[in-house]
Amino acid sequence: MKALVYLGKGSMDYRDVPEPQPGPDEVMLKVHACGICGSDMHGYHGYDARRVPPMIMGHEMAGVVESGAMAGRRVTVNPLLTCGRCTACLSGAPQLCEEQRNIGLPPHTGAFAERIAVPEANVVAIPGSMDFVTAALSEPVAVAYHAVQIGMRGLRRPLSAVRVVVLGGGAIGLATALVAISQGAVSVMLGEKSAVRRATASAASKSITAYEPDSPSEPSPASVDLVFDAVGANETRAAAFKMVRRGGVIVHLGLLPGSEGVDVRRMTLGEIAFIGSYCYSIADFRETVSLLACGRLGPLNWIETRPMYDGAEAFAEIDREEVEAAKIILTN
Repeated sequence: MKALVYLGKGSMDYRDVPEPQPGPDEVMLKVHACGICGSDMHGYHGYDARRVPPMIMGHEMAGVVESGAMAGRRVTVNPLLTCGRCTACLSGAPQLCEEQRNIGLPPHTGAFAERIAVPEANVVAIPGSMDFVTAALSEPVAVAYHAVQIGMRGLRRPLSAVRVVVLGGGAIGLATALVAISQGAVSVMLGEKSAVRRATASAASKSITAYEPDSPSEPSPASVDLVFDAVGANETRAAAFKMVRRGGVIVHLGLLPGSEGVDVRRMTLGEIAFIGSYCYSIADFRETVSLLACGRLGPLNWIETRPMYDGAEAFAEIDREEVEAAKIILTN
């Protein structure tokens, strides 16, 4: 079969590879769509020691099951691999499992390929009306959905009654803004340095107001109830603590290294909740599939599809910041 293979820093190649062999409790999936994640780009840049070339990345997938009891079913796949025995797993929070791993990281090959073997327990059926490209968004949008649920619980007020800001206009940041709107937010301000990304976010929903950080359009200090930091950089953490009001909530879902920017004194005196958000629960993933299937996130005009055989160029263009779309999905 053909697959897009990561060969080392800045190098991808579409080539012949051996067919996967499903193990016990696994099924064969014919991949129809797989999105390029920021973590895949992190590996492409050579920053992730877990991604050892040559390897096949990719974990945002959708396709058709070709073996087992679900043969013929159209599905997406939850890529989290967990022990299934610990308190976190048994309580429905597998993202907190100490043994949590991911499809697309060694030793489990990824979905930038024609086929992949995946655990049958991780397969989630999709409606017949749902196209594979939309279904492949389930994983990244589930990350955003989980963050919004955490923010709502922390704030203890409906989103329709609060001021919401998202920092970062990449796929996760934009998805977070759209999910917040679907859950009741009347409007969302989105801070993003890139003019291209700001335009993409503004076009995704009339309820999103994209602004340039450190400009007059930035929210005033202590004026925001709920902030989502989808970047996780020193400067975005500092911006979040500056704009959040007393009693407000900051949800931190960016994964860049570092910890500067956290104003502990203001957090304490202002009773500001600073909460981490990572991946999603089982319920979050399934609810996200339903959210996407119902079209609740709008026209999805912020994604772009390309054939899998053009994947190497897609990675290179993302690296050169030549892509207007917030998400590229590769298709077979």
